[in-house]
Amino acid sequence: MAVRELVLNADMLLRAYRLGMFPMAETRRSKTLHFLDPDRRGVLPLNGFHLPRRLYRTLRTTPLVVAANRDFPGLIATCAASRALRPETWINREIEQLFVELHNLGHAHSVEVWDGAQLVGGLYGLAIGGAFFGESMVSLVRDASKLALAHLVARLRLGGFALLDTQFLTDHLARFGAREVSRATYHELLAEAVALPARWSNDLDQATIMNDIATMLATNPKDPT
Repeated sequence: MAVRELVLNADMLLRAYRLGMFPMAETRRSKTLHFLDPDRRGVLPLNGFHLPRRLYRTLRTTPLVVAANRDFPGLIATCAASRALRPETWINREIEQLFVELHNLGHAHSVEVWDGAQLVGGLYGLAIGGAFFGESMVSLVRDASKLALAHLVARLRLGGFALLDTQFLTDHLARFGAREVSRATYHELLAEAVALPARWSNDLDQATIMNDIATMLATNPKDPT
């Protein structure tokens, strides 16, 4: 872990991710960022996504709307906001501003969950070639981040992506098939993925996404209920 002393810009951040590093702050109010390249890295295999049947039923019947890049600044601000169960966050103002800039340049994307005109959850991350670096997710209503994750995986599969980096492995992500790999293995996966000509699309229709989600469920014999 190294403390950053230079003024960071969007191009430098892209180069850091290509090298396998990502930034975090100690708190929302921190003025200093740390770049991490952990010994063990969390990844979620796109062809090994564990889709719970209950979540699949919710995906098919929910009145909530899942969309891409409708309000990226709003989504990252929601991820960074203090809440009762999580009063502190690693997303400081600099990270928020840099990712909004990366979004404006076409590199950072959000998958958002909407209840009418109200943003109620989602996730955001960074795309480079065929690698997607998941940064943070949030739920203000039940299952919102899970709906966003399922839609993200479908979008990445349909767009030709090869790597979904979750940074760290949590029990929550492990339930969906995420696993840990060594730093050396991660760097091999990263080098292969960033060289791919994958494409993020904001305009995938819901039927196409749901067809791919159904394929994930059908090809996963160890699907939890």
